[in-house]
Amino acid sequence: MSDYYSDKLMESLDQALDFSKGNKKVARTVVRSIKVPKFNAADVVATRKTLRMTQRALANAVGVSVRTVEAWEAGNSTPGGAARHMLYLLGKDESILELLMAN
Repeated sequence: MSDYYSDKLMESLDQALDFSKGNKKVARTVVRSIKVPKFNAADVVATRKTLRMTQRALANAVGVSVRTVEAWEAGNSTPGGAARHMLYLLGKDESILELLMAN
């Protein structure tokens, strides 16, 4: 093994040791892309009802207006971007609501 790779391996091991001792600054965060499904009107209604939320509560949680949620549920538009990701996450883990409501 070349000196370059030996040095890199030792550096990685030192970082792992530092991390295990509580030094979180040495770690890198890797974000994996996931395929977030599209939400149609029925999906939005189902998600909201599963979460036992009003349209206003869902709008607040997702960061959109009540009219936007109404439009989604009527099929006049569909959630996109961050709203779609938020609906997906809320559907996967209801405890996210606790984080959003905590202040």
